[in-house]
Amino acid sequence: MAEYRNTDPRHFFTRDRSFYKSFLSLLLFIALQDLILFSVNLADNVMLGVYSESAMSGVALVNQIQFLLHMLIGGIGDGTSVLCSQYWGAKQTDPIRRIVPIALRMGLLISCVFVLTSLIFPMQALSIFSPDPVIIANGAEYMRIMAYSYLMFTFSSILLRVHQSVETVTLGFKVSLLALCMNVGLNYILIFGHLGFPEMGITGAATATLISRAVEFIFIAMYTFLRDRKLQLRLKELFHIDKTLHKDFMRVSLPVILSGGSWGIAMCIQTVILGHMGSAAIGANAIAVTFLQVLSVVIYASAAASGVVTGKTVGKGDMSALREYTRTFQVIFIILGFIASLLIQCLKPAVLSIYMQQLQPETATLADHFINILSVAVIGTAYQMSCLTGIVRGGGHTRFVLYNDLIFMWGIILPASALCAFVFNQSPAVVFMCLKADQILKCAVAFFEVNSYRWIKKVART
Repeated sequence: MAEYRNTDPRHFFTRDRSFYKSFLSLLLFIALQDLILFSVNLADNVMLGVYSESAMSGVALVNQIQFLLHMLIGGIGDGTSVLCSQYWGAKQTDPIRRIVPIALRMGLLISCVFVLTSLIFPMQALSIFSPDPVIIANGAEYMRIMAYSYLMFTFSSILLRVHQSVETVTLGFKVSLLALCMNVGLNYILIFGHLGFPEMGITGAATATLISRAVEFIFIAMYTFLRDRKLQLRLKELFHIDKTLHKDFMRVSLPVILSGGSWGIAMCIQTVILGHMGSAAIGANAIAVTFLQVLSVVIYASAAASGVVTGKTVGKGDMSALREYTRTFQVIFIILGFIASLLIQCLKPAVLSIYMQQLQPETATLADHFINILSVAVIGTAYQMSCLTGIVRGGGHTRFVLYNDLIFMWGIILPASALCAFVFNQSPAVVFMCLKADQILKCAVAFFEVNSYRWIKKVART
């Protein structure tokens, strides 16, 4: 592997207009897509919170299992994006078409496991997170219906990541907007029983989301196979596996998938720790985390967008420009973190007021504490996550993020949090602070790694 050096840096910040145009366009539409996607979850959370706290907590448990699925499928999508963006930078679309069936086959295989678990063992799966039988019963009712959406979600998510990697940025936004409108409208009708429909409660929320996922799936499939002119993917190509690219895909994507799976399992364990500290901690965590997800969409989008731009630049072989881009990215990440922190504090009273009528005082107080902790942690998230999962992973060094996550989460955060909760009997707020401490601790590692430029690796066969 050649070692890249920029001995004559032109500027600290890049003045390349194409960089800002590409990055900001990706950032805007991915952020809007994610905002709408998280707003779908927020709509379920808020509407069910108004309907019943036990229903909201039940959905919060199911969301932990779905989060694991989302992280695994997201890992497949991110690994696919690393390869596809480098091929896109090299102006080669044929390998991208041959990568898609590999990614879809792996994603559908994983999602089938979640479908079977959700249909056959919902009570047993949810009992891992909470001993409360009422919450588990509500969650199982929701989970059995949601299981039918997992295959469609997988197909849609992977194809959207492929389209993003070739800078088709408006598709995800349009699809997510359609899903949000359908989900909110159907939630209103089915949860509370309006327009002549019976009051279905948590079953209505699940049914509304399932219908929205089905429409989303149909829309993306029709665009991909009938209207897209960049890739021109054909349905028959999904049944052919290229053995050479399969090896490349596994080499690049497997660390990303394992990282996503490890992170998803770790988040489930975090919920287990909080869940065994009482139903108030479960409800407060559901409110705080959902609120954070909505407000930090630009941060997640910046990581995805920087990964595409980085991969494309590596594919082009323009290493001089890449260093300028990397420095510019880091400043942008820090600014976004402080903006997100400020917004969290400004909007916190309005968010908590939505739930006040249905929440117990202890749950409301804990939610306030959890949101305060997240307002600090989000600054670290904005920098370290965008640097590591955006720049470093986009540059081809997918294994580093896996190793880093394993050390911090499994070696430090989870053991320390378990000790605080079960040995030292600390309060849920202290335990929650321990659970989010890695977001700050990882910043030092991210800084040294991203500025070492050891992560530049050409993974595409260009």
